[in-house]
Amino acid sequence: MGSSLDSRILALAMARMVDALANSFLVVVLPLYIGSQLVELPSFVGTTVALGVAEFTVTAELLIGVVLSLFGFLNSFSQPVTGSISDKTGRRKVFLLTGLALVAIGSAGYIVFTDYLSILLMRGLQGIGAAFTIPVTVALVNELSAADERGGNFGLFNTFRLLGFGVGPLVAGGVVAAGPYTLFAIPISGFEAAFLVAVIGAVLSFALIVVLIDDPERTESEAADDISLTIRNPDGSGLDPVFALGLATIVMALSLAIFAPLANLVNARLDQGTFLFAVQFGATVLANVIFQYPIGRLSDRYGRRPFLLGGFVLLLPTTLAQGFVQEPLLMILARFLQGIAVAAVFAPSLALAGDLAKEGQSGSTLSILTMGFGLGVAFGTLFSGILVGFGFAVPFVVATLLGSVGLVVVYTQVGETIGESTATPMAGD
Repeated sequence: MGSSLDSRILALAMARMVDALANSFLVVVLPLYIGSQLVELPSFVGTTVALGVAEFTVTAELLIGVVLSLFGFLNSFSQPVTGSISDKTGRRKVFLLTGLALVAIGSAGYIVFTDYLSILLMRGLQGIGAAFTIPVTVALVNELSAADERGGNFGLFNTFRLLGFGVGPLVAGGVVAAGPYTLFAIPISGFEAAFLVAVIGAVLSFALIVVLIDDPERTESEAADDISLTIRNPDGSGLDPVFALGLATIVMALSLAIFAPLANLVNARLDQGTFLFAVQFGATVLANVIFQYPIGRLSDRYGRRPFLLGGFVLLLPTTLAQGFVQEPLLMILARFLQGIAVAAVFAPSLALAGDLAKEGQSGSTLSILTMGFGLGVAFGTLFSGILVGFGFAVPFVVATLLGSVGLVVVYTQVGETIGESTATPMAGD
């Protein structure tokens, strides 16, 4: 098994780490910011809406879920398009820089605008920005990786990305709590300071991309003209394995995303402050940081499928537990174990899809998984705000049931691409 590391992958991972740190600030800060008295909420908050035979109240938590989910919906549905166009043009660097510029503008907008609609628009702008960066970065990692190093390289890339994403909430909680500040004799709140950090992070990532990343040389291969999803396996035996992985990624990401919109309710339920919530949020990411790379390397040697299945088996109880624990430390433990489960699924999934990607079509193929992750986050944050109205544990119970479906899909539809063991026929076999 190869052990060399392309310096371009390391440079790309470092740039993505800085960007992820900046974005993770917003995942923690925006729910707290919208739930504070600083944001002007719409007049219909607190009203009751009939949904068939059921009714639910429009709460601040629901509006938080809408803001967070808008980011996911916009970036997810755009990714197959941006991934395919970047395949055809080979202009990876331009896509990265455009996306980072949009993310920075959105972060700066939070400082200027304090009404809910403007915050919604700024988050939407950042979602479009993410659609330019996410499929391009994973396509570059895939194209720069040998087959027997792909899992490890994706693990390393995700480790750096998640390191930034995990450190961000810890720092964000501290930055918000320690405010207000004075900057050049100008008073700024803790929230404004956090948004400034997000802007600076996006700018630093922009600079790293400019200096360290170049477009790879074009091959003769062209991306497929048809960017639509391939749902059925070409041999008719079931679902296309990449599409199946996309479905599994949706439910995995949904299980992660239901936690963030409930920040204020979790703090009240566990009788804790902002910092402990940030620790709990970061515990999942910390586990990913620790386990992504070794699991990715092991999947290069022993296969992708065992880790995918094991990850989903662990995901179910760790997600369910979060709806019932009553102590902050137990929540930290549940979140950490959930992070191990996600690490066992994510890097091997990307590597397996990369194994199946045709030459010159990495952006198009891998965008199915990155789109799935974004959709999972979007649905998770949106449904969390709705389902919590029926009881605190309900979002976690629903996510666990959907995770069970993901486990079945992986077990029955996704085969092995490493070695001679093939549980189910693979696309193109």
